[in-house]
Amino acid sequence: MNNIYLDNAATTALRPEVVDKMTEVLKDNFGNASSTHSFGRSSKSIMEQCRKNIAAHFNVSAGEIIFTSGGTEADNLALRSAVRDLGVTEIITSKIEHHAVLHTAEQLRDEYDITLSFVDLDDKGSIDYNHLENLLKSDTEKLVSLMHVNNEIGNILDIKRVADLCKDNNALFHSDTVQSVGHYPLDLQDIKVDFIAGAAHKFHGPKGAGFCFVRKESGLKPLIFGGQQERGYRAGTECLHNIVGMDEALRMSYQNLETESAYIKDLKQYFIDVLNTKLPGCHFNGQSANFNESTYTLINVCLPLPPEKALMLQFQLDLKGIACSKGSACQSGSGTASHVLTEILCKENIKRPSVRFSLSKYNTMNEIDYVVDTLCEFANS
Repeated sequence: MNNIYLDNAATTALRPEVVDKMTEVLKDNFGNASSTHSFGRSSKSIMEQCRKNIAAHFNVSAGEIIFTSGGTEADNLALRSAVRDLGVTEIITSKIEHHAVLHTAEQLRDEYDITLSFVDLDDKGSIDYNHLENLLKSDTEKLVSLMHVNNEIGNILDIKRVADLCKDNNALFHSDTVQSVGHYPLDLQDIKVDFIAGAAHKFHGPKGAGFCFVRKESGLKPLIFGGQQERGYRAGTECLHNIVGMDEALRMSYQNLETESAYIKDLKQYFIDVLNTKLPGCHFNGQSANFNESTYTLINVCLPLPPEKALMLQFQLDLKGIACSKGSACQSGSGTASHVLTEILCKENIKRPSVRFSLSKYNTMNEIDYVVDTLCEFANS
């Protein structure tokens, strides 16, 4: 049986070079980075070099990078402290954000009685920038939280435009950049965002490693209390081998970005073309078929199949060795429809099966042919 992995928006395979780096550290650098003896100092030196390396990719200072367990923790750190400590009384977001942001914002509304406002979206899930500007004119202390690349439909936010709007209106700006870090360059001297989140396992690094960019002198306070690790922002012994793996994965992603992104773009275009040829009537959700408005790494397609086939589709694909997703991996076991697709699809299309296929450098055109042939076989069964 084929084993075809097309769920890279959920997680990616580790690069062999990353595994080698992590293994080396696991064997040779087990000291606690907070210890003052030579073993600890050695680990601390490696960790701080990783911090400098990661900061350099975003044109920021090393002190603005806080290591976390992943994107969800980074999102929580920024949002919760903004409300608890920075005086934010209104969060402006969208209804198609990752649940790491949506559920956190809803919890903050219930805990602190803040206002939760949602920016308007068009039928492809793109935000209405004029409506955002109007929302920013309210007389409250505001934080805007909008993701750079949507994890389900791939829509790309004009992150610089939003950052400029926020600055012009004295609002804080947080962006979940989990799907864009390692895939798009981000110069944070040019893009005046206050907080971003990254997760290593989205760019061929290890799970359990991420970071939060916290702009200097933001006033943010800790989410996790204890020791003074991470300059007091995040207590707990740092996981050195994961940090080293994240650093190496990010280095290789940006070093090879031009060639690897070109290869993946070709795969995506081929996927779209073959689907349109062999399964006419496909509807590409959001902007996922538009290379100017969506990420090159995924497509989200509503298939021209009757609703009664929707429940069995992913099961059949799995039987054929094809890994993909009906929405984000974080909700795939819930049995409920994607909150993103529910927000943007018409009633007819929401009943039909939609699938997210997300690509990486390890995929091939032969794999895409097999996937489309499998879909055709299922459609005709």
